[in-house]
Amino acid sequence: MTGHQCADPRVPDRETCVVRYLIDRWAEQQPDHVYAIFDDGRQWTYAELRDRVRQVAGGLHARGVRQGDHVAVWLFGGAEGILSFFAINYLGAVFVPFNTAYKGNLLAHVLANSDARLLIAHGELVERLDDIDTALIEKVLTTGTTSPQIKLPCEPFSALASTQNQPPEPDSPIEPWNTQSIIYTSGTTGPSKGVLSSYLHLFTNAGPETWHFITGEDRFLVNMPLFHIGGMGIIFVMLARGGSIAVMENFSTESFWPFVRETETSAAFLLGVMATFLLKQPATEDDRKHGLKKVFMVPLTEAASELHQRFGIDVYTIFNMTEISSPIVSEPNPTRRGTCGKVRPGVDVRLVDENDCEVPLGDVGEMLVRTDRPWGMNHGYYKNPEATAEAWRNGWFHTGDCFRQDEEGFFYFVDRRKDAIRRRGENISSFEVEAEVVAYPAVREAAAYGVPSDVGEDDVMVAVAAIEGSAIDPAELLDFLQQRMPYFMVPRYIRILPELPKTPSAKVQKHILRSEAVTKDSWDREQHGVSIRREKLK
Repeated sequence: MTGHQCADPRVPDRETCVVRYLIDRWAEQQPDHVYAIFDDGRQWTYAELRDRVRQVAGGLHARGVRQGDHVAVWLFGGAEGILSFFAINYLGAVFVPFNTAYKGNLLAHVLANSDARLLIAHGELVERLDDIDTALIEKVLTTGTTSPQIKLPCEPFSALASTQNQPPEPDSPIEPWNTQSIIYTSGTTGPSKGVLSSYLHLFTNAGPETWHFITGEDRFLVNMPLFHIGGMGIIFVMLARGGSIAVMENFSTESFWPFVRETETSAAFLLGVMATFLLKQPATEDDRKHGLKKVFMVPLTEAASELHQRFGIDVYTIFNMTEISSPIVSEPNPTRRGTCGKVRPGVDVRLVDENDCEVPLGDVGEMLVRTDRPWGMNHGYYKNPEATAEAWRNGWFHTGDCFRQDEEGFFYFVDRRKDAIRRRGENISSFEVEAEVVAYPAVREAAAYGVPSDVGEDDVMVAVAAIEGSAIDPAELLDFLQQRMPYFMVPRYIRILPELPKTPSAKVQKHILRSEAVTKDSWDREQHGVSIRREKLK
């Protein structure tokens, strides 16, 4: 069931962009070529990858998963995460990854919205399910060493591979335009939205015309989670290229270079703060003794030049988000401060005002995007037609991000039109932060916003006003929030005000709060010795 399925030359064959046919194709063409190397030393060839994926897919099918079904995956990454991703798609089912930091109302929302009946989750996470409405979930398959005791039926993920069941042929061919995944991204005026992505969207996001400098000869470091496009996208693009990945489940400054050398990694994706951490290590005579040739650095900072000079690496940057497909890509080692690059082939970009009218060259406007390839970007938000219509109005996708363009065609990120906060690679919904803050009994109103961080991007700050007759203790509020939200959403700064600044129509004026930034009366948890990090799963 491969071959060309439509006359449009912009749409590649199934075996070029659909997970099932890619796995089968490479297992036949290069069975002994290594696809994955893990940080515990394990390696999978393409032949082994197909065998493992088919075993897990057969186990999922035996448990009722059918083509088109939604399967939720609550894992950070690793071997089980990759197998889950590929096995779900091998059946023609839809991969729905959740952030491992989700809990409480946010977790309940994505579970209900996903329409998934089966959840694959790390054993240390599933106890969070007992405190919420688990919606349609009928069964949980658990990884890790923990044996959870919860209200839902559980079974170890390892049982999938022991089954003798083999996955059947799909009822109909899995097409490039079929939905491949639903990835949840932070909402700004409402709950998180599920981005509908086709195989063509994922392929276009890092296809040959987009990341043209990544080839099948590369081994790409995977150090970001499955539930981010930066993790899932790399895993897919190297499958599409017939290349390989080196899986480093947790980024570590100390182990980064030894891992790169041991695995012969040639490409990597570095969030700006990761690059900063690497550069803060003492220089050694081994700084250029490695096989790493190219890295993405997002966002691009002044550290890019030093990274290039010290380690001999070509540095690229891009602008991307879950909904689109890398419309802006830089040349190697860009010298223009703050640039994201230029428009890549196959995509159209406009900068517009609030009425979708183009702004003059050099002025700041919201970036609108569309591709010339059908299904080359998201096809909406799952079960959210209002948000889909708003984002896709006038036939262009509205990114919500503001840029300016210079006379030579380079784009520069300026600010976010929406109220999302970006903290160390995580997009955070101010709406969702505020919803949890106002749940604290003493809080009358709250505003969440980003303030500059000393390590790049933002730190989360909340301004709060108390209910009449009540007092807010910042330490107690912080403890309350830690039990209700992911670690990356927990505010660093808490500012207590008698009243939040408002417009005549009673809307909070966040621009005033942002401009005041961290004031003398702001409570800083780090100054009080409170450090909050991601829970490490065993």
